[in-house]
Amino acid sequence: MMADAARLAEPPARRPDFEDNFTAPQLREDCWVDHYLPHWTSPERSQARYAIDDSGLRLLIDADQLDWREEDAPLRVSNLQTGVFSGPSGSRRGTHRHRSDGLVVRTQTPQRLLWAPTAGRVEVTVSASVDEGCMLAAWLVGTEHLSEKDSGEVCIFEIDADAVGQGMSHARCGLKAHSDERLTTDMTEVGLPLDASRPHTWTAIWGPSGTIIGCEGVIVKRMSQSPHYPLFLMIDLFEIGPRSETGMSYPKSAHIHCVRGWDAVSAPEPP
Repeated sequence: MMADAARLAEPPARRPDFEDNFTAPQLREDCWVDHYLPHWTSPERSQARYAIDDSGLRLLIDADQLDWREEDAPLRVSNLQTGVFSGPSGSRRGTHRHRSDGLVVRTQTPQRLLWAPTAGRVEVTVSASVDEGCMLAAWLVGTEHLSEKDSGEVCIFEIDADAVGQGMSHARCGLKAHSDERLTTDMTEVGLPLDASRPHTWTAIWGPSGTIIGCEGVIVKRMSQSPHYPLFLMIDLFEIGPRSETGMSYPKSAHIHCVRGWDAVSAPEPP
């Protein structure tokens, strides 16, 4: 069950600093990079598959989609992120060095900081996938453009397709230190009294006094730590494991309905 019955504070009364309801006919290039960590792989492997419809943006995994990297197969992903940074080709500098086995830049990518707050609040309204082998996730990850140490991650949610139920769903949330020695990994699995395949809203509030993660207005995790450097928002649909045997299973999908973000709002109360 939810770890804390307390309600989230209301969002700021002012207009969001970042907002997308996905009502435009094309993806907004002023908001999103439609590649998953493109510097660690090649463009044809990092390119997101998606479609915009009446309920928002639908992330897709297609039958012919390539693995993100040959070394990581089987793993396919369609992702939107609010910026990108990499060092030169052949270097080890780049956003989200989440692997310990030596990621190297294959595609040098010009730096784009579309939305990268150091503290704030973000709300993400989604419908998770129930397709075999899929996971929908949203993360705030250190940009690393200022320092390689700035690699921590606020995991807003990770929802496996087989953890979605009509009356109860489960998700993981918390914080991952990665190579930031100033942070300690603190992840939790939470039970949600809802069908996560239907629209629901996740919230992350982070700042100098800690991090709060909530779902549908209820706090599900509090932490006394948070990254204190610029973070990109990433929203991803993964297909993990072997491809489905029948092409009728594709495309696999999940919806992003709305994203709203505020920079440097008041920090959450300590746990």
